[in-house]
Amino acid sequence: MQLVVARIGRAHGIKGEVTVEVRTDEPELRLSPGAVLTTDPASVGPLTIETGRVHSGRLLLRFEGVSDRTGAEALRNTLLIADVDPEELPEGEDEYYDHQLIDLDVVTADGTEVGRITEISHLPTQDLFIVERPDGSEVMIPFVEEIVAEIDLEEQKAVITPPPGLIDDRAEIASSREDTLGREDVSSREES
Repeated sequence: MQLVVARIGRAHGIKGEVTVEVRTDEPELRLSPGAVLTTDPASVGPLTIETGRVHSGRLLLRFEGVSDRTGAEALRNTLLIADVDPEELPEGEDEYYDHQLIDLDVVTADGTEVGRITEISHLPTQDLFIVERPDGSEVMIPFVEEIVAEIDLEEQKAVITPPPGLIDDRAEIASSREDTLGREDVSSREES
């Protein structure tokens, strides 16, 4: 099976290094020197990592056969893809590969059906489940501990505890201003 592990960004310097947007929790395993990665578009690869280093919080890679800025810039926006055994699991117990989560049924803690995960969107701050609802509409659910209570791969479901308004239109709106005014009125009456 193939997993996207990074996207190549802009060239860095003049010796063929590129910045990469890491899309794996295991960059030391997937993006280490000697790793051979297929690419999208396929015509660019395969690429073999020659060197890797972190500079100002960004991972920089250099590939065999790419020795100048022009060659590095030609790789921009290329996806790097690693071949992974489908039975392989991430090291952490609460970590999952995208292919394990796609097609899971999403239900609330009380068993209400929400839909099916069709895509995982990897944003800089968090990951999102893109969930197709039974009516064909989509809802985005942040993949955070406070909302996703359980992932059950055996039962093929994700159990969520959504805050009001996340999956329905019945958002509870509470105004702290009204609460404060109400308390002030009570306390002023007691003083009179």
